[in-house]
Amino acid sequence: MTRDDEERQGKRDESASARDDGPTGMPKNWLTAVLLLQLRELNSYGYDLLEKAAAFGFAALNPGTLYRVLRQMEKEGLVNSGWDTSGQGPARRVYSITEAGEAYLKLWAGSLDQYRRTMDMFFRMYTGRSPDKPKSSDK
Repeated sequence: MTRDDEERQGKRDESASARDDGPTGMPKNWLTAVLLLQLRELNSYGYDLLEKAAAFGFAALNPGTLYRVLRQMEKEGLVNSGWDTSGQGPARRVYSITEAGEAYLKLWAGSLDQYRRTMDMFFRMYTGRSPDKPKSSDK
């Protein structure tokens, strides 16, 4: 692969990641972390996950995107799925988090906590408050 080919590939990769159905400025794979968090609470169906994702900035999430991400998560061993035939109507696929999904979520939570602390320090300095002395509402 030539240098020009590598640069074109890099630009394609950048534009592909920019076509996210989620909020702008969110970390890559944010949807994966959000879905795992939801599945940690309760096994769920794709449509339910789609509705709950709106609370995390995915109000206009394309259902096709959601199901592609869920399939990829299953390939990676982060979730399992199976058919629920207990209700009336057609069978529905229900998703659950795996141990690998729990580990991935724990890693995300640790990274986000560090990011939050860094952002808190940035805004304390930006607003003129000492980074060592949080205001009373920060406690």
